[in-house]
Amino acid sequence: MKITRRAFTAAVAGAIATPLTHVRLAGAADKVLRIGYQKYGTLVLLKGKGTLEKKLESIGYTVEWTEFPGGPQLLEALNAGAVDFGSTGETPPIFAQAANAPLVYIAHEPPAPRGEAILVPKDSPIKSVAELKGKKVAFNKGSNVHYLLVKALEEAGLTYEDVEPSFLAPADGRAAFEKGAVDAWVIWDPFQAAAEVAVEARELRNGEGIVPNHQFYLGTKALVDGHAEAIDVLIDAISEIDEWTKSDTAAAAAELSPSVGIPESVLVKALERQSYGVKSLDDTVVAQQQSIADTFFKLKLIPKEVTIADVVRKGKA
Repeated sequence: MKITRRAFTAAVAGAIATPLTHVRLAGAADKVLRIGYQKYGTLVLLKGKGTLEKKLESIGYTVEWTEFPGGPQLLEALNAGAVDFGSTGETPPIFAQAANAPLVYIAHEPPAPRGEAILVPKDSPIKSVAELKGKKVAFNKGSNVHYLLVKALEEAGLTYEDVEPSFLAPADGRAAFEKGAVDAWVIWDPFQAAAEVAVEARELRNGEGIVPNHQFYLGTKALVDGHAEAIDVLIDAISEIDEWTKSDTAAAAAELSPSVGIPESVLVKALERQSYGVKSLDDTVVAQQQSIADTFFKLKLIPKEVTIADVVRKGKA
């Protein structure tokens, strides 16, 4: 479901306008945990199973779910106070932290570098990343694939300024890619797998060897500071879904397919490239995130330096 800017603004305004049940979790009679999710991933499966609601009910919480087209949009909502928790790739939280969003890294999934790639049409004359010089490249600004593009260009001896960025959300990026309005598309699964199967898009470069492609679970500072028990229940529920998906990829694909609108066979391909196992952030993961943040500051893509370690939840994921 595509969210227009007008609809998004209205949703945020509505959330802010009803503080007792939505924004001020602490002290509210009905404690509502508002989760932002994207069209694909563990949180979609958790929503579909309905197990989180049952687990949280025992400690007095209810759950509200809101779908977003990408990580940057989800974290805009978190910054605006419209959601309390969500999951994104590596780059959106860095942009959000640079914009002073009150976010905290709660947990992460292991690297999944094959789950994002630079794609070109099957009959494109472009055979290497180096040949993207001067070309128009579509991607979602501030998303995990933004960093993949930067590192792939660097590996090929190019700079970010050597390509013409076209900032497009996944659905618009796919349309531009199919029409030939862009020369390449940098995208993540399951949209990556869907393009590879449906239009035989050719992979120019995935993240292996140049980016880790972590998935992060993030919450507001208010949530982390005041609702540790709810977070623990939430992470445990995510872990259970993770284990189920890893052990029965076909079943997970079957459950995802109706909501995502992508065939099960394509989703199996995407899920097999995903990583599983929710963990707290260790020093290595923090350092990897810091490297991304430092790179974006040097490229003037974020307005100030940020320190990742300042916004990481300590202890249990």
